[in-house]
Amino acid sequence: MGKKVLHEANTRGHADHGWLNAYHSFSFAGYHDPERVHFGALRVLNNDVVAAGTGFGKHPHDNMEIITVVLKGALEHQDSMGHTQAIRPGEVQVMSAGTGVTHSEYNHSKSESVELLQIWIFPDKRNVAPRYDQKMFEAAGRVNKIQQLVSSIDKDEAGLKIHSDTRISRVNLEAGREVEYILTDDKHGLYIFMIEGSATAGEQVLSRRDGYGISGEERVSLKANTDSDILLLEVPMYM
Repeated sequence: MGKKVLHEANTRGHADHGWLNAYHSFSFAGYHDPERVHFGALRVLNNDVVAAGTGFGKHPHDNMEIITVVLKGALEHQDSMGHTQAIRPGEVQVMSAGTGVTHSEYNHSKSESVELLQIWIFPDKRNVAPRYDQKMFEAAGRVNKIQQLVSSIDKDEAGLKIHSDTRISRVNLEAGREVEYILTDDKHGLYIFMIEGSATAGEQVLSRRDGYGISGEERVSLKANTDSDILLLEVPMYM
């Protein structure tokens, strides 16, 4: 039987460290809510603002698929695989931590903060060789249509690849316009995160930075009440 979970923006976990202002849709670090540990394979969805000239020092990960979407500014990534790359608005980064990887993320701007979404997905294969990729996705490709950003490494589909039967998409809906998201598997759920604007998903009205998880549905309609920027995460509901 399907279920629906609403995570309103003002109910998210919040930690303001000065250099980092972070909002957590799911339990993370010092924020723990037993009702919000994960939504299927979706483990973390953090909305972080990193102050100018600061960042995350080197830290390890393993056996997690990590996706970063930069909304504003530029974030420099360095890792133990030898990558040093900046991630800018419109770009998406994926990293399969697998057997283990160390990385840092830093804002080199002296004046502008960086805002990003960091997503963690449980992998469907453990202890894989670590891998990294990033790509620019032009905004013109998601105006009133769904643009796929991420898909499974095992599927011949659009987007960057991760070790999970997950699809991450983005759509910029103009006010009054509507799209329908059709799930690829009846064992999957859809988590909707409102980056900007207001939209109605099914019968649920969502506002800026709200999250809404739906499982047990074959398709979900989305109608924009105002111009909206929406992130869609289709994830396996089994672990």
